[in-house]
Amino acid sequence: MDLKANDANANAAHFDMRVDDIFARIAGRYDLLCDLFSLGLHRLWKRRVANLIAVAPWESMLDAAAGTGAIALRLAKLHPERCRSGSIVVSDISLPMLAIAEQRTAALGVPFAFRRLDAHEMPEIADASVDLYSISLALKICDRHRVFAEALRVLRPGGTFIALEASSIGSARMQQLYLIYMRLCMPLIGWIATRGDASAYLYLLRGIEAFPDAANLAEEMRGMGFENVTFERMTLGIVAIHMARKPG
Repeated sequence: MDLKANDANANAAHFDMRVDDIFARIAGRYDLLCDLFSLGLHRLWKRRVANLIAVAPWESMLDAAAGTGAIALRLAKLHPERCRSGSIVVSDISLPMLAIAEQRTAALGVPFAFRRLDAHEMPEIADASVDLYSISLALKICDRHRVFAEALRVLRPGGTFIALEASSIGSARMQQLYLIYMRLCMPLIGWIATRGDASAYLYLLRGIEAFPDAANLAEEMRGMGFENVTFERMTLGIVAIHMARKPG
């Protein structure tokens, strides 16, 4: 599969942190936004991701674009034995978001390493040095092809890739109703929760509308070089969890 023609659209939300550092502005309200936009369902999705991580084979893990540390927090609470024995790096490009992640997990006494890393390019992480790479609800605001390439670089041969991301409901009519709901409700919810910062919902809405469905994203991943690509739809297909391996 030739992805070059699609590279211009690989950032579904057209988000550029160098132009609009929205996450520094809304870090303290980010978790509230997640609850409001998903009606709390994101908690179930992230719990499932943590459980999948727990049963995967790994000794070292990188949680990229981790935001306020939701995946690490659930992993530590649900499967503390994996956190004690493994080497886990929790990373994000936004220092305010990363600071919240560190605060949320500090009381658990888990030896996470918190590092400011850009998921597009992480020269601080050596080639083939990570057993498991996870990323949740961030591909829509990234150039996903660059993220995939970087994940393949840092993963060891045979390493596991796990991504939670937006998808599409199987029924075209239900998908259209869902998008109508998001277009009508998201501006109001986002405006109230962020005290008038429109960026918070505009990027999310763009990303949801322009992001490929689960089957097409899986095909992109295969085209980038992943193997054993599978996905699990959740909540009628509003999101999907993709799992794959680096060849070797």
